[in-house]
Amino acid sequence: MEITVKAPRGIQTPDPQQTFAEGGWPQQLLDAVTRAGYTSPTPIQAQSWPIALQGYDLISVAKTGSGKTVGYLFPGIMHIRARANGPRPVGPTVAVLAPTRELATQIQEETAKFGRAIGMFSVCLYGGAPKGMQLRELRSGPQIAIATPGRLNDFLESGAVNLGSATYVVLDEADRMLDMGFEPQIRKILARAPPARQARSISHWSPCDPTLFFTATWPKAVVRVATAILTNPIQVNIGDTDSLVANKDISQVIEVCGGFQKQQRLMEVLRNPPAQPLKAIVFCSTKRMCDQIGRSMGGMGAVIHGDKEQRERDYIINQFKSGRVPVLVATDVAARGLDIKEVNLVVNFDFPNQIEDYVHRIGRTGRAGNKGHAHSFIEPGEGNMARKLIPILRDAGQTVSPEIQEMATRGGGGGGGGRGRGGGGGFRGGGGGGFRGGGSSYGGGGGYSGGGYGGGGTGGYANGGGNSGYGGGGSYGGY
Repeated sequence: MEITVKAPRGIQTPDPQQTFAEGGWPQQLLDAVTRAGYTSPTPIQAQSWPIALQGYDLISVAKTGSGKTVGYLFPGIMHIRARANGPRPVGPTVAVLAPTRELATQIQEETAKFGRAIGMFSVCLYGGAPKGMQLRELRSGPQIAIATPGRLNDFLESGAVNLGSATYVVLDEADRMLDMGFEPQIRKILARAPPARQARSISHWSPCDPTLFFTATWPKAVVRVATAILTNPIQVNIGDTDSLVANKDISQVIEVCGGFQKQQRLMEVLRNPPAQPLKAIVFCSTKRMCDQIGRSMGGMGAVIHGDKEQRERDYIINQFKSGRVPVLVATDVAARGLDIKEVNLVVNFDFPNQIEDYVHRIGRTGRAGNKGHAHSFIEPGEGNMARKLIPILRDAGQTVSPEIQEMATRGGGGGGGGRGRGGGGGFRGGGGGGFRGGGSSYGGGGGYSGGGYGGGGTGGYANGGGNSGYGGGGSYGGY
């Protein structure tokens, strides 16, 4: 894995901490690390810890599932301890901003696990839930506040929270927050930070109270905001950050399939999962489709989207985390920030409109060094997305099927129904896909040019009725 560290001129980059023992963490925290089953720091943790501990602003560019929460949480805990004998704080010392309530609640869970081990407490502030309970928790004096930008701004404007003591600020999934239009709220929040933070200048500067900026991508819009709000940051890149890259630990199957056949194929994929026990997330583009798919699954699946009440969303996520429900059907509200262990399959029932969302969605599996699987349905008319998908597949060492190649070249595909790797859009095919054929084997039906090569049997390479073989009917992804 490529790791690059860029520091401004005149700043010596701290050496990474390769073991937990090197960090000088309190014993209670190390005991909690052992209980959590962590054996060694991830690359982003090893690089981020010494930078944050020395008070430098940090830009961390790394894929989701890289362990970034602990990467900023542990130095934040030490930052609080270092100020224990200083002036009494007027509010939380550490402020963590997150784009969604799902990510905020998961950060809260991780923070509670380690913070309580050393007597530190946190509050989680997000919209869609009653303010009363959150206000009561704020009044209890938590050292750490985890919040979505909208709800935190509401509390700031009402005077319910004071960031005058927030000397350690984290923007988690900053790129996602900017995509969602939160830049004005972020700037308002940072304007409430201690004056010493705002007054830092490039010419008269020394490390002090850090702002940490974590992002999975590094487009120009993110660069612009990071440049505006950070002072002399050290930048850590884990992996390739110049282009959109999918996790190589995820096997990707792309199936050309449309219409009503997608629902049938979805159930076949879920009944023949790549790993057991099944723990899958199915992404749909609309709330209505999520509800429809959820109903068709019965007790096998649960649905989460923006119309669900927060209490119901929390209940559903807990059911999925515990394994009582093996399939979570979701809109993109859960595409990023939903960090659930042991998800072994992601299905894109509807292919996303942005290729970045594809990478973010499949990133829900294959986390923390585990292997993952992604099965995506792409419709014959989505040639533009097929064109953008090809470099993602190649960079990750995945096979690009003839159907996807043809769709990318022509801006579309053939008919709707194949089943193999690449499925049924057709290599010049109409009807059911295939090498100009129709049916459902490798690329579709009755062989090359629709009858001949492979004929019309019930299995095998390019067989017409295709119930087995490479691309045949009932197997996972047509293998």
